[in-house]
Amino acid sequence: MKAWEAHELRRFLELVEDHPLYPAFYVKANTGMRRGELLGLTWRVVDFDHARLSVTQTVTAPDYKIVVSDVKSAHALRTIDLDRRTVAVLRSWRKRQLETYMQVGVRVDDSGFVFARPDGSPIHPDYFSQTFDRLLAKLDLPRIRVHDLRHTHATLLLKDGVPVKVVSERLGHSSVAFTMQVYQHVLPGMQADAAESFGEIVFG
Repeated sequence: MKAWEAHELRRFLELVEDHPLYPAFYVKANTGMRRGELLGLTWRVVDFDHARLSVTQTVTAPDYKIVVSDVKSAHALRTIDLDRRTVAVLRSWRKRQLETYMQVGVRVDDSGFVFARPDGSPIHPDYFSQTFDRLLAKLDLPRIRVHDLRHTHATLLLKDGVPVKVVSERLGHSSVAFTMQVYQHVLPGMQADAAESFGEIVFG
């Protein structure tokens, strides 16, 4: 498992800002969603007024054929709060997407996919991953997989002191214990920081 540092993620997003899939990469990095969950998002589950989205379905491709289905577990079925920058990215993307649909004559409503092909159909998961790999190959950044954007999200939050329970809920993990097991490499550093913090609190 690999994860970028904050400056590396920021650099990647800056360098791919003009790519059509930039909004998808941005949202994935800023929510920690699984690839299939991201590609399964519809505008109906994006709540701009309250800055959050709901994960309700996923896009997979067994035998390379796209299948849209409900998420597998109660833990995966969740609501994720969004920061103001992510909301702005989604608002801008919604406007551009509607303009594209109008140009090609595609009619959609709120049940349409957030990240879709020009004809409104879902993006193939393999294409999404391959596009990320091709973009990254041209950049002077550590090589990671698109799934590692999820690990990057979790690792950066944990390093910043966000409670494991909160991170676990954002990721849709089955339990806090599972999250701790996956990200145990981050926890020793957090313990050391906690020790230093306590010393500062008591003794200044």
